[in-house]
Amino acid sequence: MPFNNLGNRHFDDTDKENVNNALVSLESALVDKLAVLSPEERQKFGSVNEQNKLIINKVKEYNDSQPSLSSPDIEWGEFNKDHDTRIFLQKTILRMLGLINGLENAKILHDYDNYSAALMDYDYAKYKLGTQSIGFQTKVDELSQFFGGGRPPANPTPAEE
Repeated sequence: MPFNNLGNRHFDDTDKENVNNALVSLESALVDKLAVLSPEERQKFGSVNEQNKLIINKVKEYNDSQPSLSSPDIEWGEFNKDHDTRIFLQKTILRMLGLINGLENAKILHDYDNYSAALMDYDYAKYKLGTQSIGFQTKVDELSQFFGGGRPPANPTPAEE
């Protein structure tokens, strides 16, 4: 027997409303903090690689433990705020990516369930067509277009030929 109903954790209307409200709240909380960079700006500013993160962390460590060794040309309060915000954003991104991954996986299971059920319904329609049941010819014809090797449309237009 095939696997079906793998995605059996459904959202009722209350669940959907709660999720949407949470997203609206999150969007509202972040709207003034988000940045929009052009592709050129993304290329210019880039992403700090792991080696450079080590440099940043070491400089912060020195500033925290021995501030007399730190450059007076740097606004260290702003540096620390940037660093703290960066850590917060990274943790938030990781949490959100975990949620996105779980949502994508749940969607895959629901898609699989829908597709499996659709195939079973198509097989049922073909069976009923074979028993000369009324109304199934059109359904089978319309669904067969989605399968390779299916019957061609009854009246192909010149553009399709």
